[in-house]
Parts: sequence; structure tokens; C-alpha cells
Amino acid sequence: MNRFLGILTFLTRIPVHANIEFDENFNKGMIYFPTVGLILGILYFFVTYIATKLFGIYIGSVIFVLCGVVLTGGLHLDGVGDTFDGIYSYRDKERILEIMKDSRLGTNALLAILFVILLKIGFVYKIINSNIYYLTILMPIYGRLSIAFASYNNKSPRKNGMGNVFIGQINKTQIAICCAFTVVYIVLLNVVFGLDLKLMIYNIIFMIVLWILIRLYTKYITNIIGGITGDILGCICELTEVIYLLFICLGVYIW
Repeated sequence: MNRFLGILTFLTRIPVHANIEFDENFNKGMIYFPTVGLILGILYFFVTYIATKLFGIYIGSVIFVLCGVVLTGGLHLDGVGDTFDGIYSYRDKERILEIMKDSRLGTNALLAILFVILLKIGFVYKIINSNIYYLTILMPIYGRLSIAFASYNNKSPRKNGMGNVFIGQINKTQIAICCAFTVVYIVLLNVVFGLDLKLMIYNIIFMIVLWILIRLYTKYITNIIGGITGDILGCICELTEVIYLLFICLGVYIW
């Protein structure tokens, strides 16, 4: 339980009143990433549902994004900014890593964060308008699952870094457990909110697509800077959430 609470504290700003001791095997708690996403998703769902009923769909969509920023402390959005400032500066490896450590916000970072927020608002608006609120619960689950996927069989270009706790520290068994948790949550949510076999299968297919996309993207990043960093993990989490919403919205349109 302490390991789970430690992961929850690390990935969110949810206040946890517990005596969490140092754990040298903290990385083993990565199996709880989808569960942390589930907790975040449930909170997103209730806040968004209430906001939509009170203020309408557009404001509800904005509050959905705001809720995500508040509950995570903007941790992953910061990763988006640093990643786009560094990787897409097209400098050499050492200069890119310096830029990513710089706390100042560049043009690439500003634009990347802005578009991530705008896309989330737009896609969530469509999802709410289609009355499939519970997909807002699944989005952060996939976001945290993507961190586990990206950490697998990768390395960090830095000797020290926040992401080093996870990068390269997860094995195939733990990945399988993360996927199993995700599938269970997909099934449970479909049962609770009204079983839709087509949508359930669509969500499971996305998990396979996500694995492929992340392996390709982390390989691309590794070719540039020799590995991935904690900022890259945060960026992947945010991009995964946007891609998931896009994937779902395309599915809704096709149906």
C-alpha cells in the first residue's frame, strides 16, 4: 500500500496523509500507474459532469483541462514544454539537454502547451456532446500507461534525473500487469456506464496502437539525444491523452 501511495504522491498533487518511507524498489510501483490514472479519471469525471450541468459543455470542457492541471501540478505539461523547446531546437545532443533543463519557456514550448490544451478542450467538447462522459476516465489511464510503455527497454542520457527512477526499470511482467489492469478498468467502466462491446474493443485496440507509437517515438528521441528523460515521459503522457481523444473522436464520427 505504501508503494502505491508513493506512486500516487509522485504523479499527482492529491494530498495523501500517510507515513511513506524510503523504498529502494520504488520503481516496482509502476504497475500502479493505470490505477493512478483511474483515480484521476474518476475525479475528472465528477468535476466535469457537475461543471457541464452548471455551465454548459464548453465551460465543462475547459474545467476538465483545468482539473487535470491542478491535480497533477502541471507536471506533464512542463515536460511537453521542455521537450519541444529542446528536441525541436535541432541543436546537438548536449545543447538540447541544456535547453531541456532550462526553466525558461521558449516559443516552441508555449505553442506546444497551447495546442495540447486547445486540442483537449475541443476533443472533450465533442465527447461530452456525444454523451460518453466515461471516456474522460479512460484518458488519464492511458496517459499513465504510456509512461510505463515508454520506460520499458529504454535508457536515460543523464546520470541523474527524476525520470531515472522509472526509465529502463520496468520489465515485461510489470508491463503485462499494467496492461491487465487497464483492460480490467476498460471492462468495468463499460459495465458500469452501459456495456458497448464495440467501444470496449476499440479501447483495447488503442492500447496496441499506443505501444507501437511509443516504441517508434522513443526510438526517434533516442537517436537524437541517446535516450529519454523525465521530461520526455511527461510529454508522452500528455501527447497520449490527446491522441486517445483524437482516436475516440474519429471512432465516434465513423460510427
